[in-house]
Formats: sequence, structure tokens, C-alpha cells
Amino acid sequence: MTEESPIQDELNEEELWDGPIPARLARKRTGIKPQFLVAGLLLVGVIISLMVYGLTTAKAYWLTVDEVHQKGDSLVSQRLRVNGVVVEGSEDWNAEEVTLRFKIEDEENPGRQLSIVHYEPRPDNFHRAASVIVEGELLQGGVIEADVLLLKCPSRYEESPEDILLQAAN
Repeated sequence: MTEESPIQDELNEEELWDGPIPARLARKRTGIKPQFLVAGLLLVGVIISLMVYGLTTAKAYWLTVDEVHQKGDSLVSQRLRVNGVVVEGSEDWNAEEVTLRFKIEDEENPGRQLSIVHYEPRPDNFHRAASVIVEGELLQGGVIEADVLLLKCPSRYEESPEDILLQAAN
């Protein structure tokens, strides 16, 4: 007599080829495991909360200096983004306190000025800035506490009018 292996002993040819899979060999389908469901829901919740937080903190009104003056106290404690030209001679840099104070005015409507305070290091090219975009919160005294300064400097490749006049005079 030949010895049969344990697997052959358990299964005969009929169970292998006819009918459904025997119950002792079939795996149960249980669906999604609870720990994966909880982890997935937590991940979706974190992503949604980060999106909401990002959208609410990034919201800033884009205004001109004149519009800020016209709306006045209604903008206090609001996040603003204001474009203007740095008023010449208004820069006050305090290196010990790391505080930059300056004023901006409209390009088209000079005269009305807005005070800015920035509590971070002064940008290297601040003195060459043609215009500045300031983003921050409007404080009670009409001062914007800026946390973002975007400087627009004159192009390196354009000749300034003074250079052209000097060349013509020679």
C-alpha cells in the first residue's frame, strides 16, 4: 500500500473539482477592518481641517492705501494686503529690536500715507524697492503690522532716466 499525504487524505478529487470550495478551506470576507476605517476617517478629517485652516488664514483683502483710509475703523483686526510705494525718508530700522517702520502711499494718488511696522529682519534690497506689497493686520491706530513684505525692485536691464541724461551730456 502506498501512503497518501495528509493533503490528499483530506481532499479527494470530487472536492477539488466539483462544487464550491469546501467550507474548511474557504476564507471569510469580513469587509473593511475597523482599524483601517478609523485611520482613514482620521486622515480625511485632518486633511479637511488643514484645508479650512489654510483658506481662513490666507484670506486677505486686497486694497489700495486710499481704500484703507476710506474704510477706516471697519478694517481694524482684519487681514489686509496693500500695494504702495515706500515714502522716501520714512524708513526707520532698529537692528536691536529687529523692527522696521516705514510709510507707503499710492502710486496714482500720492499724499495719503499708511504706516507699516514689520518685526522681522529688513530685506537686503529694501532701499531699492520701487514698490512694496504689505500683508498683515490693521491695528487700532491705523498701522499695519506686516508679517509679509513683497518688494518690487526696478529691473536691472532697464536704464534709468538719469543714466541716459548723463550719457547725452557728455
